[in-house]
Amino acid sequence: MTTMPARVVLATISEQPLDAARLAALVSDDRAGATVSFTGVVRNHDHGRDVDGIDYVRHPSADAVVTEIAGELAGRDGVHAIAVAHRVGTLRVGDLAMVAAVSASHRAEAFVACSELVEQIKARLPIWKKQFFSDGSTEWSNCP
Repeated sequence: MTTMPARVVLATISEQPLDAARLAALVSDDRAGATVSFTGVVRNHDHGRDVDGIDYVRHPSADAVVTEIAGELAGRDGVHAIAVAHRVGTLRVGDLAMVAAVSASHRAEAFVACSELVEQIKARLPIWKKQFFSDGSTEWSNCP
């Protein structure tokens, strides 16, 4: 069996709605025994306050950063393919904000890689969040 390096099939920032099934399908690989995906969804509350929606705003470096993060995880043993997308723009409750999918030889490798992908994106991706609360107030977070 020939060992092929992992593929980053998608690493993007999008203004369009995200499709979790599409990203999971993109990482399909005959070598994989597991595919793990994550969908980050805009929820209707934050710290006890009702949320109506969110604006996500990206820094110009966001595309390069998401590509870098995905590339780092693609180097993991057993990982075969990675796809990740983060949404920007105005989102409402229930909209997908981030989707990540990882295929790997075994479930543990897929779970760990997908979890670390999501955590690294949350920690390093320069996207800021402005929440709109039901009482009419707003709040910025994840800002430098």
